[in-house]
Amino acid sequence: MLARRPAETEVRGIRCVPRPASDICVSLPRVLWVAALMVLSQASSVGGQQGAQEGEWRNYAGDAGSTKYSGLSVIDESNVQDLEIAWRWQSVDYERQAEDPELRFSNLLLATPLKVGDALYTSTNLGQAAAIDPSTGETLWVYDAPTEGTGGSGTRGTRGLAYWSGDGDERLLTVSGQFLVALDVSTGAVHRDFGDNGKVDLRRGMGARPQPFRWNAAPMVCGDVVIVGAAMSDSPMQRRMPRGYVRGYDVRTGRLMWRFNPVPQPGEFGNDTWEDGSWEYSGNANLWSLMSADQELGYVYLPLSTPTNDWYGGHRLGDNLFAESLVALECATGQRVWHFQMVHHGLWDYDNPAAPNLVDVTVDGRQIRAVAQVTKQGFTFVFDRATGEPVWPVEERAVPQSDVPGERVSPTQPVPTWPLPFERQGISIDDLIDFTPELRAEAVEILNGYQYGPMFTPPSVLNEDPGGTQGTIQLPGWVGGADWGGAAFDPETHVLYVPSITAPVVVALIEPDPEESDFRYIRGNPRVVAGPRGLPLIKPPWGRITAIDLDTGEHLWMVPNGEGIRDHEALTGLDLPRLGTPGRPTPLLTKTLLFIGEGSPDMIAMPEFGGGNMFRAYAKETGEVLWEVELAAGTAGSPITYMQDGRQYLVVGIGDAEHPAEFVAFSLPR
Repeated sequence: MLARRPAETEVRGIRCVPRPASDICVSLPRVLWVAALMVLSQASSVGGQQGAQEGEWRNYAGDAGSTKYSGLSVIDESNVQDLEIAWRWQSVDYERQAEDPELRFSNLLLATPLKVGDALYTSTNLGQAAAIDPSTGETLWVYDAPTEGTGGSGTRGTRGLAYWSGDGDERLLTVSGQFLVALDVSTGAVHRDFGDNGKVDLRRGMGARPQPFRWNAAPMVCGDVVIVGAAMSDSPMQRRMPRGYVRGYDVRTGRLMWRFNPVPQPGEFGNDTWEDGSWEYSGNANLWSLMSADQELGYVYLPLSTPTNDWYGGHRLGDNLFAESLVALECATGQRVWHFQMVHHGLWDYDNPAAPNLVDVTVDGRQIRAVAQVTKQGFTFVFDRATGEPVWPVEERAVPQSDVPGERVSPTQPVPTWPLPFERQGISIDDLIDFTPELRAEAVEILNGYQYGPMFTPPSVLNEDPGGTQGTIQLPGWVGGADWGGAAFDPETHVLYVPSITAPVVVALIEPDPEESDFRYIRGNPRVVAGPRGLPLIKPPWGRITAIDLDTGEHLWMVPNGEGIRDHEALTGLDLPRLGTPGRPTPLLTKTLLFIGEGSPDMIAMPEFGGGNMFRAYAKETGEVLWEVELAAGTAGSPITYMQDGRQYLVVGIGDAEHPAEFVAFSLPR
């Protein structure tokens, strides 16, 4: 049974109204067997996502359920301060660039390596792949990807690759530019029996529309299917955009097995949520982030993004399924099992930014195989992962409406009643920086130049007349709340750890040149709002970590992630606690420790004071900092841990504009 929708009520001053039951849908032909799965999941022992196994790291996030957890404990609270650098590995891209100085690529090493057997495997920013000795950092082999047909500079890299084994065969699946490639784990040689002589052209079958595609997320292997999403421009100039298809390929042959269309066509469920035929030209709603999969159920979970034109929806009226939804598909067939839309008719670029965490929890004495999706809004949505039933009720709450010509905002948005948000939502004068009366007064003057209010206050048109406003301030902004690093889950304690960003942004709509765009409005330059004298506009913490018990939904603790600004002249003489550093880091959990960096300052849309070079170990029970080290650059990729020859290693990717991409490995002294 779906969670009961309440009658109209007052909740924290926000009017709550019922909404037609279109948020969750179980495909009608599957009602009976999905119900059986629900009964089975409640009657039998809860199966699990147990994190990385056997001292390895075979999936992007440790396991297919994206727990980012390893039960290793050689490194623990008693000795973490003894960690030292064991080896460093600079990306092989620089060797390639030495041969061809015209090649350009980012120094941000966003890739997360895999540890399988006696090797680490990684993708690179030039679309290469490499095997690395896990105890020395020596390069074992390199897949030297061709540069032709791989897109423009900086578009060839991905956040990782996938591993598959079966029938005595082992393969790495990686995306290089526009190609999905299958590699031999021992040599890096291309499997010629996969696709067309070893590769599948991902542009094939995408239609004749403009194709500003790139493929930057790691593929997901579920059973014998490798699943690939696509990224594309968030700020197109034309209404007609390609759809963000998600596709499944046979892992042995490269044969296309299925394609899921996030913009439903006539006769497909959800088509009626795209009014006035807008389904015909609208696109995006793509999967640019990471996926998760339940190998037992055979389901893959897709966190989908905003439809075409992130901040103006006047050309796509309606709820716009399956944009900004979590969608569960059958891995083998691509058939939709259930979905939940987190944002109706999205206008805030509130993509689902991270892989959902598959979590086994016990709520009110009931064991539940659940999936938890953290969002840019600061929500944690938790569902039964077999049925899509919310673990705690989700309410439809009335939200502010728009005065932008042609726009029609959804009257309500879904809000989970529990757990409580892990981020501040909306902005008022009470949220402004107030270290001194002077700073507060300056912050009030800045705020008065914008429209602002509760979360889901819609974008506004830039008004440059005297007394006009400079747009609408969003909090959380389009970088989060949570971002692509997502959360980590401890399968033993059932605690979810969420890093997040507290950084307001401004969105101002402008009328485009009709010769360049057929939109009525497009976004201006969205940016982080500067506060008084270059300080943040709002109170700290500006980057935080929140621990949430998913058995009870209670917040256990919240701590700032990082020191924050310390040397600003306006703060001289003030006795300040840790203020937190806004960044986009990814957490790693072990038996006793939480590891997390501050994120690279060179990631897109970071505040001027965002990111940093510190990497820390926190006590999982309290959030106390137990160890920290200053790296040569900020953390970009996700940290991992593994065992090799009796030693536990911790590896993290770093890089910035001034420092080359590299992995840094830590271990205890021999």
